[in-house]
Amino acid sequence: MEIPGLVEITTYDELRELVPPPLAAAASKERKELHDLDIEWLGASPFCLIATSGADGTCDVSPKGDPAGFTKVLDPSTIAIPDRAGNRRVDGFTNLISNPHVGLIYFIPGRTDTLRINGRARIIKEAPFFDEMIVRGNRPQLAVLVEIEQIFHHCSKSFLRSKLWKPETWEPDAVPSRARISQALERQGEDLATLEEYYGPIYEEKIYQVKY
Repeated sequence: MEIPGLVEITTYDELRELVPPPLAAAASKERKELHDLDIEWLGASPFCLIATSGADGTCDVSPKGDPAGFTKVLDPSTIAIPDRAGNRRVDGFTNLISNPHVGLIYFIPGRTDTLRINGRARIIKEAPFFDEMIVRGNRPQLAVLVEIEQIFHHCSKSFLRSKLWKPETWEPDAVPSRARISQALERQGEDLATLEEYYGPIYEEKIYQVKY
């Protein structure tokens, strides 16, 4: 796509002409092992994003959520994340088979800072700790085992700019409902009332009953 007036940065040196080197505290804050404070954070976090990339460069970011503390700390450099059945696309898992590098961001609702973990991941289908990952009777069939290579806490600026956790800024009805989006893009021809019922309260009731 040609955009008149567009100026692209193509080298690291060009980038650094605009963005100066980080302050010492930011440059040196990354670690390779979990601190007790990191473990506390994982214990309080009910949600994370997992970023992966395939061998061909295709990317995926997948949300993972469960009750707070769903990520299991196995040792100071290893964590495990249970997988719950979803849409069965397995985009992230497919990427991990060819490229084990993974990036994670952990959120705590109401907190404007985050915890970031990068490392190498493996897909596992059984382990002794699976029994400790049961939620509402649902034992995961898969989990992601991450060997940590880099961990650090990230500042609040993006959350403050977006006002993400300020309820007075929320507008959930600014776009069509999930049912309407599904009918328009994924399930053309299906009855809207049926889709509204499917994505209504019953949807939450069944999230741990779904199987692969």
